[in-house]
Amino acid sequence: MIIGGILMGKRIVKAKNKSDKKQWKLFASGVLYLLPALIVISVFLFYPMLKTLYFSFFVTTAGGVTQDFVGAGHYSRLLQSGAFQTSMWATFKFVLYTVPTGIVFALFLAVIANEKLKGMAFFRVIFSSTLGVSVAAGATIWLFLFHPTLGVLNNILAVFGIDGINWLTSSDWALVSVAITTIWMNIGFNFIVLLGGLQNIPEELYESSRIDGAGYWHQLFKITLPMLSPTLFFVSVVTLINSFQTFGQIDILTGGGPSNSTNLIVYSIYREAFYNGRFGYASAQAIVLFLIILIFTVLQFKVGERKVHYQ
Repeated sequence: MIIGGILMGKRIVKAKNKSDKKQWKLFASGVLYLLPALIVISVFLFYPMLKTLYFSFFVTTAGGVTQDFVGAGHYSRLLQSGAFQTSMWATFKFVLYTVPTGIVFALFLAVIANEKLKGMAFFRVIFSSTLGVSVAAGATIWLFLFHPTLGVLNNILAVFGIDGINWLTSSDWALVSVAITTIWMNIGFNFIVLLGGLQNIPEELYESSRIDGAGYWHQLFKITLPMLSPTLFFVSVVTLINSFQTFGQIDILTGGGPSNSTNLIVYSIYREAFYNGRFGYASAQAIVLFLIILIFTVLQFKVGERKVHYQ
């Protein structure tokens, strides 16, 4: 009996070893298939992140060569810098201008385009057309629209007897102007995603509610928005991250001015690194921006996802 137990134990050990070897082979095969993607991600994502963190602790030359180790010196300097505080405030205002407005406007267009009306396919193409416009082209279009004398916007105001606005040269209006441009440029992506979410809502829910006597607004707030909440959550996360990373339209429209009113953190990083040659100081700003985006994203998942209704 004892010998039989020993033999049985050996068989179990052998079977377990074979199972472990099989699992390791499967794991190795999976890593082999993922290896090209892992190499690309490591080269273009992880390495630059680690290099940025490394630079943030050093003073560098204009060529990006590290010289003196300063530890947290760049970070303490950022906290005391009035220019960086102005940049932070402008960034938060810009995010506040663009994220809620862009999502609400895209949702409004998606709800309209989701109606089963004749010719609605044409408007769907129009509403999503900004997705095919590059940042440079879109910003250039708005550069002409914002022109103080030739721009369409000021000409429209003149029809109503209103004085023209210095859209891009006034500290009060420059950030708003860039926000308007950004909302217009992002509307196509948000519209397509939200429209796809609306079209995935089962029609049976609306039919049942109509039988019960529910009106349009009751359906919108009790069926459409709750069922669309996963899509809205995704759009809000992506839009928030994109707003923090806005660069191209600022570079073309205002160049960070006037009086640094549109000098968002991303543009400040660009100027410190490639204009002033202070890669260490710019890297510290990049790490701060990364932490801010990370905190906001985590808060969105902690708070916003609780209200998401998954089918």
